[in-house]
Amino acid sequence: MREALGFDARELTPGVIRKITVLGAETRSFKRAAIALREADVNVSSKTVERVMHDVGEELAERRDTPPGREGILAQSPGNIPDLAVVECDGGRIRCRQPNHGPGVHLEGKGWRETKNACLIRGQRKTFDEDPQPDPPACFLDPKHVAQIAETEALSVASVSPQDSQSDSEDGESAPRKPRNKGYPQQLVRTVLASMACSKVFGKQMKREAKQRRFFEANAKAFLGDGLPWNWSIWKKHFSDFVPILDFIHVLSYLFTVAKTVHDDSHDAWDQYQVWMVGCWRGEVDQVLEELADWQTRLGEPPAGAEDNDPREILRTTIRYLTNNCKRMNYSEYRQAGLPITTAWMESLVKEMNYRVKGTEMFWNDPAGAEAILQVRAAALCDDERLIIHLQTRLGSPFVRKRNHSKLRKEKIIS
Repeated sequence: MREALGFDARELTPGVIRKITVLGAETRSFKRAAIALREADVNVSSKTVERVMHDVGEELAERRDTPPGREGILAQSPGNIPDLAVVECDGGRIRCRQPNHGPGVHLEGKGWRETKNACLIRGQRKTFDEDPQPDPPACFLDPKHVAQIAETEALSVASVSPQDSQSDSEDGESAPRKPRNKGYPQQLVRTVLASMACSKVFGKQMKREAKQRRFFEANAKAFLGDGLPWNWSIWKKHFSDFVPILDFIHVLSYLFTVAKTVHDDSHDAWDQYQVWMVGCWRGEVDQVLEELADWQTRLGEPPAGAEDNDPREILRTTIRYLTNNCKRMNYSEYRQAGLPITTAWMESLVKEMNYRVKGTEMFWNDPAGAEAILQVRAAALCDDERLIIHLQTRLGSPFVRKRNHSKLRKEKIIS
């Protein structure tokens, strides 16, 4: 029985394991989970919480990688196809110890690793005969808010350092506001994926999840991301029949920065930003690119090795970004089709993930410990209760017959 559970059965029952896992996923640390558990009359150490989370995380990773349609997969296949299927992905950061160094803090190489995150949303939309919001929302015309967005995006692109490792829930920052308009689609069911895997492997994980949830059969399909090349590599290989949409927030940030670069006067810079932003909002990217090219001609091309803050380099980078992504910037058409144009859902998810996995004093064993906590936290954030379902159907659970799991394990070996 002890081997079936994966834990010491004399100490931990399935009910206790469930409490440990849920609190371990929702509290800021294993230590805090142990404190909360004591209040629930479960007296376990923080090391026991860590051990349980590690084992459950490994199990979740195995079930995540189960082929669609096989016994044991956690993603639920709905009875009817989605009206709208939205896939969004983004990179994150997690701080890890050096491999094979054991407990403690090991700062060589600063320990920062990239994570991959994705949310897959079953939604509902409205379609329109014309653009339901040809003018941008007020939040994109608010100088303070736009400056905050641009600064946040710049920090994200720079992959900053220990100061950025504070929990987003504690530093007072808020996620970029979603444009509020009557055409914005409604989120019905969200599921979450996260991994330390490379983009090639993560793309396969995303495809398995989408296939099981019948996303490829949806009436309307959208894939959103920022300018990271791996986002669009995943789209091209696995989701090429989804409408590709560049997150408008990133466009806004580039335009705000370049407008400040070409104008010394703050009022002129703000006026220029509004003109360019409205142009992109309405899908008039070619006109914006022409004006940026004129500015590049005036200031000249950047010399080799130019600094990132050189105005000529900022212009060149912005032009390249918009040129590479212009086919994903038909925002007026997307709104007309009832599709989202920002990764607001993804931004919200990243903050929820960061609450548990990212902080000034959080270091995870690389790669097993980091992968395990990502799996448990991602499962806890899914709307389909997959963490609870897993705990009720895992090996050793009183709700599961052992012979079913013998069959499941054999199928996994074969596949």
